[in-house]
Amino acid sequence: MNTRRFLAPTLRSATAATLAASGYIHAQLYIDEYRFIHIIGPLFLLQASASFALAALLLVGTPPLLLRTAAAVVALGALGGFTASRTVGVFGFTEHGLQPEPQAVLSLLAETGTLLFLAIWQVTVTRQPRAARPPVRTPN
Repeated sequence: MNTRRFLAPTLRSATAATLAASGYIHAQLYIDEYRFIHIIGPLFLLQASASFALAALLLVGTPPLLLRTAAAVVALGALGGFTASRTVGVFGFTEHGLQPEPQAVLSLLAETGTLLFLAIWQVTVTRQPRAARPPVRTPN
């Protein structure tokens, strides 16, 4: 049995699942608490929408590098926003610690998982053997 044959679909599904989980958490937080916060609320909605859209596109088929890059940017953006909101603040909004609980921890795990799966996927894609091409012959 060739494990490489199942690796890409498994990584694609796992990445889509972690993206969708992050999107769900952000959508839930938007509905429950953050929709009334100026600028931050719409950013939560944007992050949730982008995560759901990218998760769906990942499940459609083997995505090009651009789609995997977009998924990494969304995950990094969420992690960056999380970090900024607990240090310097984002548009005047600050939070402390791992609040709200348990969404903060779950979100961190989902976004870190997304980046981990994308990194593994990228390494396996670049290491796949390519079919040998016949040498190019010059005309006589």
